[in-house]
Amino acid sequence: MRTPLPLTPVPVYSSDSMGNADNLFQPHADSLDDATMIAAAIRCIDDFTERFNARDLAGMDALLHFPHVILSGEQLVIWDRPGQLPASFFDDLARTTGWAKSTYQRKEPVLVSPRKVHLVVEYSRDRADGSIASRHCNLWIVTSENGRWGIKQRSY
Repeated sequence: MRTPLPLTPVPVYSSDSMGNADNLFQPHADSLDDATMIAAAIRCIDDFTERFNARDLAGMDALLHFPHVILSGEQLVIWDRPGQLPASFFDDLARTTGWAKSTYQRKEPVLVSPRKVHLVVEYSRDRADGSIASRHCNLWIVTSENGRWGIKQRSY
């Protein structure tokens, strides 16, 4: 049985609170070129994967930005702070699927804009014997906030 993810209400913005829409839909560019942003985003995902495979929940959280958005199917989940995964997450994953590690096959940037990179991420959850328990293809959005790259949104 899957552990349900904690839910946080989603803020609703009215047209009155949107202010200058141009700033919202056309963010100010900074001096980073696309290649630099892509490299930083991929490094962030690689670091996240290293911590995931080490079963390091706090280390994973350190590579997320909060609020952190997860779109799982049509269900929207927002983590407003670190510590949202249960301590038993990795034990449960290993017990239910045989998971031993995750291996990424593809991290392809599909959209780059100021301080943000969207990547199609393909990975497998692998068993200790090297067989593949499951394959996944997701869209992850990695952003630079206050000079730090972190995963802001994941769509499963």
